Amino acid sequence: MLTVEKIGGTSMLRFQDVLKNIVHYPHEKEFKYGRVLVVSAYGGITNVLLENKKTKEAGIYTKFIMHQDYESAIDELLQRLIKINNEFSDLGLDIEEANNFITKRISKTKDYLSSMADVIASGYVERNSINLAAREILASIGEAHSAYNTVNILHNNGINAKFVDLTGFSDPRHLTIDERIIKSFESVDVKKSILVATGYTKGTEGIMREFDRGYSEITFSKIAVVLKADEAIIHKEFHLSSADPNIVGVEHTKIVGFTNYDVTDQMADVGMEAIHPKASKPLENLGINLRIKNTFDPQHPGTLITKDYVGKESKIEIITGSDKVVVCEIFDSTMVGEVGADLNMMKILEKHHISYIMKATNANSISVVLWEDDIDKSLVSELSDNFKRVTIKEVAIMCLIGSNISKPGVLAKAVNVLAKNSINVLCVSQSLRQVNIQFVIERENYNKAIICLNEELCYNGC
Repeated sequence: MLTVEKIGGTSMLRFQDVLKNIVHYPHEKEFKYGRVLVVSAYGGITNVLLENKKTKEAGIYTKFIMHQDYESAIDELLQRLIKINNEFSDLGLDIEEANNFITKRISKTKDYLSSMADVIASGYVERNSINLAAREILASIGEAHSAYNTVNILHNNGINAKFVDLTGFSDPRHLTIDERIIKSFESVDVKKSILVATGYTKGTEGIMREFDRGYSEITFSKIAVVLKADEAIIHKEFHLSSADPNIVGVEHTKIVGFTNYDVTDQMADVGMEAIHPKASKPLENLGINLRIKNTFDPQHPGTLITKDYVGKESKIEIITGSDKVVVCEIFDSTMVGEVGADLNMMKILEKHHISYIMKATNANSISVVLWEDDIDKSLVSELSDNFKRVTIKEVAIMCLIGSNISKPGVLAKAVNVLAKNSINVLCVSQSLRQVNIQFVIERENYNKAIICLNEELCYNGC
């Protein structure tokens, strides 16, 4: 059985658990070859290389494009990477080899960036294309570091492992992402070794330009498709659960045992990604099952995601949402019966490259839920020029998701739970497919709503 397995950054920092719980070393009965491990950078490193994903704090990339002292930031990063290396000495990492590898790569990166800065300063090229190339180079460093270390540690523990460096760091060939992956796996024997691949793949189309911070899952998916894996596995630091354990507490969650790809799409639409939707589609189309496992709970089989699974019992599987959204409502009394009123609004959103999360309408108004970060003055101004009244309100969105939630009374029970807890529903949406019921509520009630809905609909059963 061939498996392609992605290991997240938090797990990589606790590599002793990766050895024991994922590689299953030294447990000979569980250890096996015929596996590809696609590794992320160690936790926090990509934030330093690019920018902090949550706080937006400037990373090396931001400093480079802002003409700030990025070189000192790179030197500080190198010391941090060397410190990580030193922490793995007792696991078998050859510190001298590991330090030499990452020092050379960092040195070459500084050379690349210096040359790019000179080209930009010349004024002969378009700045944005150079900046995007710099982002690609920087993104590749973290995965190259962790993948090299992984192979080194496995080798030194007597395991036949091979480094599949997809970063193309010193490869001048102009290959697409798919071409690089195909060529990189042509000459390796998957059955007789553990292959360790970088989560970053260099390609002419630019994996960062196409997928930004979701790139490692894209690499993982493409490898699984190329090799026609029997199963794709993502190892995270948590289980896929009925609700966010940081909000409701681990003891009040249920692990989702089985679900389908439609459900993962619904989750991704509000930022709770079991897997990047553009990574899941190729797996779904080829019929490759995806398993989400908790690195630190290896005995649990995790969540199996398949194409056609539908729960035997009608129930809510997952309560999720976001408090980082706004509802944008347009009102026009002449809208009633007017053909294409919503089309005019959609064209404006398309012009501003904005995708909405939820849409609700009545005779004279249209409400759409958008990410807060997508709203700017130019969008509001253009909407105001085209419609009589535009209202922007900071809110939260709640999603009740499941592979089978068509049972009568689910919507009514959810509304009653919210009402019982003094939470008003501002907007509601449910499509005919009935895999996701969406509520818009006041932002300050977000955590309270997650807790009460999970308690009544998931933890204690629907």
